[in-house]
Amino acid sequence: MAEHSPLQRLPPLNALRAFDAVARRGSILQAADELGVVRGAVRQQLALLESHFGVALFQRDGRRLVLTEKGRAFAESVGIAFGILTSASGVLTADDRRSVRLGVPSAFAVWWLMPRVADLQAALPDVDIDVIPMATVEPLARHPGLDAVIMGGEYRPARDITAIRFMEDEFGPVATPDLAIHLGLVTGVEALAGAVALTSRSAANLWDDWFAESGRVPIRFARNREFEDLLLAIGAARSGVGVAIAPRTAVGEDIDRGTLTAPYGFIRRPAGYSLSIRSGDAKDVALAGLAEWLVKAGAVRV
Repeated sequence: MAEHSPLQRLPPLNALRAFDAVARRGSILQAADELGVVRGAVRQQLALLESHFGVALFQRDGRRLVLTEKGRAFAESVGIAFGILTSASGVLTADDRRSVRLGVPSAFAVWWLMPRVADLQAALPDVDIDVIPMATVEPLARHPGLDAVIMGGEYRPARDITAIRFMEDEFGPVATPDLAIHLGLVTGVEALAGAVALTSRSAANLWDDWFAESGRVPIRFARNREFEDLLLAIGAARSGVGVAIAPRTAVGEDIDRGTLTAPYGFIRRPAGYSLSIRSGDAKDVALAGLAEWLVKAGAVRV
């Protein structure tokens, strides 16, 4: 009996590409747009993939396609695999200079990374760090075109992903001094009941996290205003619209200048920020250099 190569047991590459696009986008229409094909072609590739494995990878939730448990695990692995292929292809065709595509939360990029980017470039003179701002931060497995992603909060790395913590984090409510006085915030957390809570889709759980981690009872706000990005929420706080939760690194200069005040101080979040890379890239000289620089710049003992 003839032996079969492991590659012969793999599904067609086009089916994997279609599956990866739908898993990342959450929509057959958006996946079809990304791949430059019609929706019917994407559906056909998904059906082919499910037939190949004999397993359901998606289920319908109204008009949406939702990954099954097995589909979600497979999507992580497929995303990582495409990322490795993309990275290897880039190295193969690159010149002597190395380019690293780094996904960074847009607010973090503005308030912490970009003021230090000259020092980063000096530390890695042979590497071009291409900073990709991300309004909505997603795991590296969902971004095969990126080499690394900076993640904040309680991120749990997926299989085959290595997370290198480089900086701790502090965060707390901030408002203009006039608004803090008007609401009487210094009298206690209960005064937040009269405030407009400013939130962002990019860090949607910051208020819940703050109440939980500070040991305070959650408050029902007078109103909530949601912005696309944390930068916008902090900007709204600076203008006196309401009270935002912000990392200390984002508003330190505002506090020093008196533009903003932190009536309850800041609490420490040990999870902090991590550099997320593919485990197979752990020995990559450029990524190792980036991780080393971040650890030194973040002043975190590891």
